[in-house]
Amino acid sequence: MPELPEVETVRRGLSRYVVGRTVAAVEVTGARSVRRQGAAELVARLVGRRLEAADRRGKYLLVRLDDGAVLVVHLRMSGQLRFVAAPASVAPVAPHTHVRIGFADGSELRFVDQRTFGELFVTGDLDGRGVPVALAALGPDPLVDGIDRARLAALAARRRTSCKAFLLDQHVLAGVGNLYADEALFRARLRPARPAALLRPGQLARLVASLEQVLAEAVAARGSTLRDARYVDLMGKAGAFQEVHAVYGREGAPCVRCGRPIHRVRLAGRSSHFCATCQR
Repeated sequence: MPELPEVETVRRGLSRYVVGRTVAAVEVTGARSVRRQGAAELVARLVGRRLEAADRRGKYLLVRLDDGAVLVVHLRMSGQLRFVAAPASVAPVAPHTHVRIGFADGSELRFVDQRTFGELFVTGDLDGRGVPVALAALGPDPLVDGIDRARLAALAARRRTSCKAFLLDQHVLAGVGNLYADEALFRARLRPARPAALLRPGQLARLVASLEQVLAEAVAARGSTLRDARYVDLMGKAGAFQEVHAVYGREGAPCVRCGRPIHRVRLAGRSSHFCATCQR
C-alpha cells in the first residue's frame, strides 16, 4: 500500500502537472472506484471545475476545486494516478483504468487500480482546517503538522499494544504504514513487539527522530517501489527508497548493522521485519 512518502510524491506530481487545468469530461468505468457517491454525482461535481491546489492528509490526496469542494483520492492497496499529456486520446489505456478525468487542453488524469480497493469522491463538507469531515478522525500528519512528542508520549502511555501497532494507528499519526514503521523501529533500535506503554522518554525521542528521518529520506527518494511495481509516480516512474531498506522485505538477509539474519513475524495483522540482535 502506498504510504505517506509515496502519496506525497504523487501530490507533488499533481501540483506540477495537473493543478490549474479545467475538467472537460469524466469517464467512469469502475463503479467500485466511486462507491461512496456514484459515477453520476462524481461527474457532475467535477466537469467544468478548475483544479486549484493539491494537498495531502496522511495517505489521502486532496485536490481542491474552484468551487471550494475537494476531490479526495485514496490509492489504498494498488491504486495509481497517471497523467497523460495531450493528446491523451491517442495514448493506450492501461488495464484496470477505472476513471479518466479529461482536461480542456486534451490531457488526462487516469485512476488505475488492479485490486479496486481505492476510491475517489468529491465533498464540500470540510472542517475549519479545510480537511474533509470524512477524514476528521485522522491523527496529525508528520510532514504537514509535525510530530508532537508530548502528545505521542501521552497516547503511548495509555495503549496496551505494541510499538508497531501504535505506529500503524492512523488516529495516532496519519500516513505511517507497515514499511516505514519497520524502518523507523530499526533505526530506533526498538523491536516491533515492544509494548508502547513501556517506552522510556529517551526511547520515544529516538523513535520520533528515526521516523522523521526515514520519512524525509523516503520523500526525497520519491518513495519505495516494491517488486510488484504497484507504486509509481504520476508519470509512471518508480521510486528509489527500496534500494536502502534496512529490514522491510529482507527476511533472511544479513542485517546492515550486525550481519545477523533479518526476522519476519506476524504482528498487528501485518508482517513485521526486524533484527533480533540490534533491536531490543
